[in-house]
Amino acid sequence: MKKIVFVLVMALAVISCKTDDKKVQDTNKTSETAEIPFLALGEFDAKAGEFVNKQVKVQGIVDHVCKHSGKKILLVSDEGNIHITAEERFDAALTGSEIAFNGIVVEERIDESYCLKMEEDNIKSHSEGATNNELFETKKKNIQAYRDQMKAENTDHISLYTLKYVSHSVIE
Repeated sequence: MKKIVFVLVMALAVISCKTDDKKVQDTNKTSETAEIPFLALGEFDAKAGEFVNKQVKVQGIVDHVCKHSGKKILLVSDEGNIHITAEERFDAALTGSEIAFNGIVVEERIDESYCLKMEEDNIKSHSEGATNNELFETKKKNIQAYRDQMKAENTDHISLYTLKYVSHSVIE
């Protein structure tokens, strides 16, 4: 009787292990087959709102790597451009290369309170001598342009989209 119980317990253990293995394999297949959506640069601004906080792929030519921090890239194509930001510095040698990037879509909302804060910062930096008259006036015009755009589009905010870097590959 002990032998039969032992054989049954062993059989159940083997069956339950095989079932668990199948679940793990199925999960892996799902993650392998899950496609990351591709957005052409020309359609990025129009479609990025659908992908906020989600990963997408883009492709273009690295036009510029920020010289100050090295943590921002301007990616361009004939149809459009986007900024890609990262925690670590990008290699300046990427400039001019055609690259495919994976990144998380990030939305920055510009609304009236954002404009008021920008105005306050602009006035403060100008009064402290940190900016000259030309830069002060340019910033004022940019803030007004945001307000004009919101009014023209009859909306309370403007969405600006960027990508937070995940990975990249050079296109040969």
